[in-house]
Amino acid sequence: MNTKSSENTFPSVKEMEQAYKKSDASYDGIFYLAVKSTGIFCRPSCSARKPLPKNVEYFPSAREAVFAGYRPCKRCRPLEAHGTPPEWVSKLLKTIEENPTARYNDAFLRSIKIDPARARRYFFKNYNMTFQAYCRGRRLGISFEQIKNGKDLDDVALGYGYQSHSGFRDAFVKTFGTPPGKSKEKDCIVTAWIESPMGPLIAAATSKGICLLEFSDRRMLDAQFTTLRKIFKCPVIPGTNNHIEQLKKELKDYFSGRLKHFIVPLIFPGSEFQQKVWNELLNIPHGKTISYEDMAIKVGVPKGQRAVGHANGLNRIAIVIPCHRVVNKNGNLGGYGGGLWRKQKLLQLEKGIHNL
Repeated sequence: MNTKSSENTFPSVKEMEQAYKKSDASYDGIFYLAVKSTGIFCRPSCSARKPLPKNVEYFPSAREAVFAGYRPCKRCRPLEAHGTPPEWVSKLLKTIEENPTARYNDAFLRSIKIDPARARRYFFKNYNMTFQAYCRGRRLGISFEQIKNGKDLDDVALGYGYQSHSGFRDAFVKTFGTPPGKSKEKDCIVTAWIESPMGPLIAAATSKGICLLEFSDRRMLDAQFTTLRKIFKCPVIPGTNNHIEQLKKELKDYFSGRLKHFIVPLIFPGSEFQQKVWNELLNIPHGKTISYEDMAIKVGVPKGQRAVGHANGLNRIAIVIPCHRVVNKNGNLGGYGGGLWRKQKLLQLEKGIHNL
């Protein structure tokens, strides 16, 4: 087993062994199994012949299995995620959205036949917070928007699952750093999961626009959120807003081949040079590519290909700010934080090769 995995976010070996032997799809995305004798790694739900336990190694992500030298299975295709959470997660998220003010404790999870430990692991892995923290953040995020929109503080405190004003105030201050009565001018970063044909995306937005869009398995994701907190000086909570809802619609049209130009508002602060590079990326036409060398010339540093590549890699808004359209001078794809297979598919999509 990968020893870097946290005990609190990784199932036991016995549990994972039972899951893959049963081809249990509810564990897809929670762990991957790699077969030492074949050098291949799979999803738990893979229908291939089950390997002997002594030949199996476990990883919390496809990325880590790849870095360990394993090849993706051609049958279950663990790198080509469909972006859909397991059915039990989808139902749970739907329940929370239908009634975000409710208290969802371990007893509730057990009543709908969900193991609290599994929920805790899944939410920590995919949302970087426990299930309870997700629910709490969802309640507070909605209350924050209600207060900004002028709703009476008493109604918000008692209407969003809090038994007292003091309890609501303490939770609010802990999350937003300011009392609820003084929060109307404050902002927050709301985050949402977006399904895509190339795997799950994590989107984040302030009241001014989209500030992050990354594939959920990108290695830099944690660092990107740390940067956002420093830049905007506000908390990150689960939720949505008009910008995220607009982004979801535009991405759906983009992946279907109907959209060639995003119009959702963006906000992407950075250094003067980073801003030049990112704005130049927005000028690359749909279906076209540009070399790092040509990009360097356009931003005024003819010998600055490496600097351009670094700024490209720090782009926080994938696809919409199309860093995937920058390639090597010889036409090779070069690097891409979301994985070269995704870069290739994005370029094929934009050239009209709809094989997603």
